[in-house]
Amino acid sequence: MNSKGPLREGEAVIFFDRKEREYLKRLERGKKFSIRGGRIPIEEIIGQEEGVMIRSSLNEPFLVLRPTLAQLIPNLPRQAQVIYPKDIGTILIWADIFPGAKVIEAGVGPGALTMALLRAIGPEGLLVSYEIREDFAKMARDNIAHYYGPAAHWTLKVEDIALCLDESDVDRIVLDLPEPWQLIEKAWKALRPGGILLSYLPTVLQVKSLVDALREHGGFSRIEAMESLMRYWHIKGLSVRPQHRMVAHTGFITVARRTAGAGK
Repeated sequence: MNSKGPLREGEAVIFFDRKEREYLKRLERGKKFSIRGGRIPIEEIIGQEEGVMIRSSLNEPFLVLRPTLAQLIPNLPRQAQVIYPKDIGTILIWADIFPGAKVIEAGVGPGALTMALLRAIGPEGLLVSYEIREDFAKMARDNIAHYYGPAAHWTLKVEDIALCLDESDVDRIVLDLPEPWQLIEKAWKALRPGGILLSYLPTVLQVKSLVDALREHGGFSRIEAMESLMRYWHIKGLSVRPQHRMVAHTGFITVARRTAGAGK
C-alpha cells in the first residue's frame, strides 16, 4: 500500500467504469480476467502511470488507480461484515492510535481494521490481533498479504481473547466482539494507566451492558458512546442535493480511559 510510480506486477488496483462502479483486482501477468464481459489487458497496464485510462475488449473505458484505504475496505474479499471506512476513521481518532503504539485488537474479520491499525502505528508499533475463528484468521492473513504487504509488526493469534489475553503495558485495546464486558478486568490489567479501551458494537443494548459494566468495575473513566453518520451529496450542474442513499447507522463506538487506581 502507499506505492508510488508506475503500476507494478502484483499490486492491487481499482478499475472505475463510466458509472463510477469499482472493481478491485491484482495485476498478475498471465492471469486473465474480465469486467462486465470485456477482457482486461493486464500486460498493457503494468508499467503505466497511475490514473491511466484503458479499454476492455468491448471498448469500454476504465480508469485505473491504486485503491485508497476507503476504497479498498468495502471491496475486500470477506466472509464476515466489514467495518465501514467512516467507522474506521472514527475508531482511529477516538482510540488515539499513534505511531509506535502497542495495540491489541480482537475480532479481525476480513482484516479491514487491521490494515488501518497497521498503517497508523507504523513499523515502530506493535499490533497483536486475536481471532477465534481459523477461517476468518486465514482470510485476514490473505488480505493483509495481498493488499497491505509484509507486516513484521503484526502478530495474529487464533485464540479466544477472553481466555488468553496476557499482554501488558498496552497503549490501546480495540474490540469488535459481541460481549466485550466479559473482558473488562483483563483489559484493565493489560492496559497501561491512561490507556484506551474502544469497543465497536451493532446494538444499543450491547452498548448499555458495556457502559454499565465499565462503571461498575471502577477502573475506567471518561466513558463515551457515539455513532458516525455519513451523507454524500450529488453535485452536477445546478442539481445540488443529498444523494438518495445514505450510509447511516452501522455500529456504535464506546471508548473509556484506564485509570491508575484498581477497580472494584
